[in-house]
Amino acid sequence: MREEFTFGPLPTRVVFGRGAVKSVRDEVVRAGFSRVLVLSSPGHAESAERLAADLGELAVGVHPHAVVHVPADVADRARAAARDLAADGCVAIGGGSAIGLAKAVALDGPPFVAVPTTYAGSEMTPVWGLTADGRKRTGRDERVRPRTVVYDPDLTDSLPVAVSVTSGMNALAHAVEALYAPDASPVVSLLAAEGVRALTGALPALVHDPGDPVARAAALYGAWLCGTCLGATTMGLHHKLCHTLGGSFDLPHAGTHTVVLPHVLAYNAPAAPAAAAVLGEALGTDDPALALWELAGTLGAPRSLRELGLTDDDVDRAVELATADPYANPAPVTADGLRALLRAALDGHPPVGG
Repeated sequence: MREEFTFGPLPTRVVFGRGAVKSVRDEVVRAGFSRVLVLSSPGHAESAERLAADLGELAVGVHPHAVVHVPADVADRARAAARDLAADGCVAIGGGSAIGLAKAVALDGPPFVAVPTTYAGSEMTPVWGLTADGRKRTGRDERVRPRTVVYDPDLTDSLPVAVSVTSGMNALAHAVEALYAPDASPVVSLLAAEGVRALTGALPALVHDPGDPVARAAALYGAWLCGTCLGATTMGLHHKLCHTLGGSFDLPHAGTHTVVLPHVLAYNAPAAPAAAAVLGEALGTDDPALALWELAGTLGAPRSLRELGLTDDDVDRAVELATADPYANPAPVTADGLRALLRAALDGHPPVGG
């Protein structure tokens, strides 16, 4: 256990339970909003319209234009819509794209309430991201934390199995990286271990029976805990690399996290034995990186970057971008080490320790 640490209780209110979406209006009022813009991706436009109808006079519009990786021009249009409608708050319903867009608006505009429909977990973090000119820029700002997060497992019931799996693996990555962050704490370790146990138990059950309500609730619970871990700590190599691959090579967000996770864990594990021990206990193994790689295969998730669209010719450019700026990481980030990591992930090989 760390004998010196700092932990600040997170400021986001959480409402969790089946049917919790019915409380969104109350949470909007509680947050002090009177003119709300509802944000979503095009795929969740109908859900956004239904939510706006439930909000009644509190809703001043629906903006169903969120896109993965939050392109800067998409963020600019959403900010303009909020400004033109004199919105004093937003409600984001959907996955990471919708919540990411709400965060971009909140940077210099109205705050928001989040209603997640996937296991992305980004709603629990102060991390924002914007993509422009082929590069994804990220930062941390307390203004982008939602006032309230409403978790309703009912909203995940129709989530396709493939999306459920990669979204859940993405959430696992939040907990894994938080365990070896420089600002980790015993509290984060407890949350991470519980989140990992919940998700790794729920995801196989969802693949077996996508309509299993217990598994759906457990997966959402685990995603909340894993997102909370990331929200309390500093991101390292895993998230830096995934943001590079997504923003510069247009790889799918959750799938990229799924593929990269075991390889970065294997790279860092020798320099972070305490984190590896926590994960090993939670997963019931002495090789958590290999266990996560095998879990992805069992779940039918992608295990190679090549199947997501990366090519051999992209590897050197990805290494260059991912090593351009220094960031916290337990193991030294070298061009040679990162190149070997990416080549293993490119072809879907089992992870090899750093």
